[in-house]
Amino acid sequence: MVGVFRRSLSFPNKPNSGRSSPPSKPRISHHTRSVSLPCRSHPLISHINNEISQLKSWSSAAAGEMTDGFRRTSAWISDGLSLLKDVHETFSDILRLPQSQESLRNRPIFFETLLEDLLRFIDAYGIFQTSILSLRENNSGSQVALRKRDDAKITANLKSRQNLARDISRLTPSIRERKTTKHNFCHVSESKSYGDAELASVIGDVIDVTVFVSVALFNGVYFSFRQTKTTPFIGLLKRSEKKVRTGEGIEELRKIDEKSMSGLRRKRDEEVKILIKRTVELENSIREIECGSEKVFRSLINTRVSLLNALTH
Repeated sequence: MVGVFRRSLSFPNKPNSGRSSPPSKPRISHHTRSVSLPCRSHPLISHINNEISQLKSWSSAAAGEMTDGFRRTSAWISDGLSLLKDVHETFSDILRLPQSQESLRNRPIFFETLLEDLLRFIDAYGIFQTSILSLRENNSGSQVALRKRDDAKITANLKSRQNLARDISRLTPSIRERKTTKHNFCHVSESKSYGDAELASVIGDVIDVTVFVSVALFNGVYFSFRQTKTTPFIGLLKRSEKKVRTGEGIEELRKIDEKSMSGLRRKRDEEVKILIKRTVELENSIREIECGSEKVFRSLINTRVSLLNALTH
C-alpha cells in the first residue's frame, strides 16, 4: 500500500590513474534517476496473506471430510481459532498503517460497514463465551450426578445442555450477515490504486475466514449437543443431509449423549466410571475451545479499536 517512488543513485568520478599526481579538481557526484517502479507490497500484507492461506488449507480439510474420512475434533477447531487469532492480530497492525487509515477515511460508507461487521463478530463471540462457560459448568454438574447415580439430575442437565447448544446455533445467521466485501471497497471511490486493491483484498479475505471459522465453531458445538429425533420417513428422504450435519459435530463433544447417560441405577460400576472419564475428557475439550475462542474475542476487539483509531487520527 505504498505508492510509486523514484530512486536516486550517486556515482563518484573515476579517480586518476596516476598515483603521484593529485587530482586536478575535486570529485563531484553525478546524480541519475532510475525509472519509476511500483514498490513491493508492505511486509505485513505478505505476512497476512500467508496466514490466510494457512486458514484456507485448514478449511479445505473439512470440505473433503465426506470422502477422506476427516474428523472434526476439538484440536482441529482450536487450530482454526489460533490461526484466526493470528490473522486478526496482523490485520490490526495493517489498520494502523497511515496508508490504510487514509484509504479507509476516504471511504466512510465502507468504513462504517466494516465497523458494523466487526461489532457483530464481537457480540457473537461474547455470547459464545457465556454459553461455553455454562456448558462447562453443566458438565461439572453431570460428573457429580454420575457419582450419585442421580438420573433426574442427569436428565435436567442434558435438557439444559441442549438449550445452550440451541442458543449457540442462533449465532450462525448473525455471523453470516456480513456486509463488507472487497467489491464494495473498490466501488465506493473512482480513485483506486494498487495499494487500495491490496487492502480491499485483505479485508475481504479476513471477513471470509472469520465467517468460516466462526460457523464451524458454532455449528460444531450445536450439532454435538443437539437432541436428535429421527423417523423412518426422515431417514429415507434426508439421509445424505443428516450425514453431512452429523459430520459438523465435534468428535469429543459427541461422546456423551442421552442414550449413554440414561438408566444410571441399572448400570454397573465400570460403566459409570467410563462415563465419568468421558465427562472429564469432555471438560478438557470444552476448556480448549473456550480458551481459543476467548483469544479470538480479544483479537476482534483489538482489530475494531485499530479501525476506530484510523478515524480519529
